[in-house]
Amino acid sequence: MTTHPSPPRPPWRERLKERLTRLSERLDRRRRGLSWTAVTAGGLGAAVALWPLATAVWDLLGLTNGQTWRVVAVGVCALLLAAGVVGVNWKRITPVRLVWLILATWTVAAGAVAAMTALAWLVLDTPQWKPPGELTPKDLDAIATRAFAIVAGLGGVALLVIAYRRQRTTEAGEEREVSKLFTDTFDSASDKLGSEHAAVRLAGVHALARLADEAPEGREDLVQMIIDVLCAYLRMPYAPAPGGLSVNADDAQHEDHRARTLEFASFREVRHTIIRIIGNRLREPTRWRDKDYDFTGVAFDGGDLSGAQFTSGKVSFSGATFTGAEVDFRRAKFIGGKKVSFKGAAFTGGDVYFNRVEFSGAEVDFSEATFSGATVDFGGVKFIGGKKVSFSGAAFTGGDVFLGGVDFSGGGVNFAGAAFTGGDVYLGRVKFAGGKKVSFKGAAFTGGKVNFQNASGRPPNGLLEAVATGAPGTVLLPDHWRPDPSEGGADTGPESPSDTPEH
Repeated sequence: MTTHPSPPRPPWRERLKERLTRLSERLDRRRRGLSWTAVTAGGLGAAVALWPLATAVWDLLGLTNGQTWRVVAVGVCALLLAAGVVGVNWKRITPVRLVWLILATWTVAAGAVAAMTALAWLVLDTPQWKPPGELTPKDLDAIATRAFAIVAGLGGVALLVIAYRRQRTTEAGEEREVSKLFTDTFDSASDKLGSEHAAVRLAGVHALARLADEAPEGREDLVQMIIDVLCAYLRMPYAPAPGGLSVNADDAQHEDHRARTLEFASFREVRHTIIRIIGNRLREPTRWRDKDYDFTGVAFDGGDLSGAQFTSGKVSFSGATFTGAEVDFRRAKFIGGKKVSFKGAAFTGGDVYFNRVEFSGAEVDFSEATFSGATVDFGGVKFIGGKKVSFSGAAFTGGDVFLGGVDFSGGGVNFAGAAFTGGDVYLGRVKFAGGKKVSFKGAAFTGGKVNFQNASGRPPNGLLEAVATGAPGTVLLPDHWRPDPSEGGADTGPESPSDTPEH
């Protein structure tokens, strides 16, 4: 099995990334300059405003009109100083120095005490402060007691800051250890996916799946990264199954063919294991839900996604091929996502089951898909939520496509430009509601058999016109859709429902 590395990133992306980086650095330097300006202005303004107040500390509670502006200036400058400090340390990589952290905490504590004192003063109806005429030994003892209380309080605050800082440092160290362990495990498991031995690759797949399950809380980006890696492995090209041997093949050719067949089967098991792991995780309420899944261009030669729930994220099967084996989507749910894309998918062999799949709140795109040589069963599918369902430009050229019992009443359905040139397409018991929301404009019925018998609702827009221009007997319509021959309408099928295929 041969693999090829992903193509290099286009150079214009690298240039754009460099320009954005330089712009971010310039903006960061300008922001820091403005922050230091705010610090300087705030500090100088506070010093100028506080200096005259030092002589009026005893009259602080009886402020005169001449000193009120100074209090306002102190408040404004304090705000500038705080904003500058925050701006300087915004998105700071290195931690703030401990001394600045302690001073900031002391400032906050002093502000809280001042606020409580002012509140108590207001509650007591703003009594005037009458300083004593002389200090007695009792007054000095009270002052000393309060001074020691202030020092003890500041010391307690400093100890709390130090303990908090130590705890944060310990937690940061633990986070770094967890991140380092995750990175090392991820690198090791990813390396195994490139091994030449299928068994080693299987070990890498299981290691990545377990790593996604045990990713740190809140790091959903790591879970998405592992899902992206697994989906990328499925998208990588691989050597196809070896063809048959000629009748005249010798023993060496038989042995080589056997070895290549075993190698293909071994590496196919790796791919099927990834699909099985994704299906198993999505059947349960795990962290694998609400994620994006990119299966663009994946060759599905088997796999079981039955009962899986794809919620919220984007799911893409665009350009995927379903060939050679059974792929099971039965009872799967695509809920809340923006779009589920099977655009350009090729159903060329094997069996693909969409029985009772629920597409809720998402746009479903089967446009330009090819249905040839495969049995594709959409029986009982529900398209809910008022979103568009598109089969525009799809080619029904062979095999059997069963759309019996499908409910298209939740939104618009578009078969415009679809080509029905071979195989059997059954749309019996389909619910079409909304009239012009369902479109067959430009559809071409030139071969095979398309059965609408037992469908309910009004005939879809453009269907009767497409039937009239198509090959006679290709489309089977219910009686209430059948045009009146007296008005020149063509007979589009037998009146008896006995031609309806059984499913």
